[in-house]
Amino acid sequence: MKKIAWVTDSTAYLDEELRNHPDLYTIPISVILDDVEYADGIDLTAEELYAKLKVLKTPPKTSQPSVGAFQQLFEKLAKNYDEIITVLLSSKLSGTVSSSQQAAQLVSIPVTTIDSKILAFPLSALLKKGIALEKEGKNVEEITRELEKLRDENETYVLIGSLEQLHRSGRMSGVQFFLGSMLSITPIISIVNGGLETKEKVRNTKKAKEKIEGYMRAAYEKHGFKEVYLLYGFHEDAALDWQKELEPKFPGLTFRRCPLGATIGVHAGENTLGISWYHHID
Repeated sequence: MKKIAWVTDSTAYLDEELRNHPDLYTIPISVILDDVEYADGIDLTAEELYAKLKVLKTPPKTSQPSVGAFQQLFEKLAKNYDEIITVLLSSKLSGTVSSSQQAAQLVSIPVTTIDSKILAFPLSALLKKGIALEKEGKNVEEITRELEKLRDENETYVLIGSLEQLHRSGRMSGVQFFLGSMLSITPIISIVNGGLETKEKVRNTKKAKEKIEGYMRAAYEKHGFKEVYLLYGFHEDAALDWQKELEPKFPGLTFRRCPLGATIGVHAGENTLGISWYHHID
């Protein structure tokens, strides 16, 4: 049986199980604040990020890992593994997938790059499923087919914590920012086929949550999934409050609270809240 190394990027939230996995490696995305580059998850905590965002002189940026960084990691892993599978954040949100694919052409070890079409803990859930499939004896081709099927069954909805932050980071036009701010509009952002889309625009956060609850109920009644991920920027208490609202209404569901991390925080802001689930992942 071939020995597989797993690689993901720093937008993935690693719980204790993943942090302690001996065959999992993380490549950091860079966060650039006033021309100073930080490695996400290594030399920039979420608390430090949000403090710095309040006093920045220039708009913050993020930068994908270079082809060279992937190549260096792959060559190192080739000494102890037979194959590599990378599970990375959506190619429509970052060029990280492309960097991995290009680096794969430069090394002798076989590398399979999977575009998760998602990020944060939903990416981690896909990664955990892949590792479980490997334990079951599935080969790389079988693992890839299953993960690519599951990724298309994800639903994710996000309430952006700061329209200003989204605008400053280049993810929202000036007109959209002005109208949203003036009218107190709360856009519900969905991730569709790996890209960000505005699902609906409502007048306040309470109504937005009610809308999202409706989406979740419809999906739950149709698919009967068991786990939901509550995603938050910096304030876990907001995610906990939402969880307490939802639990009595969905007693059959398990809720997990997971931070979004610094890379996402650069674009979305510290008050961002999201919710995500897969129709059939176990």
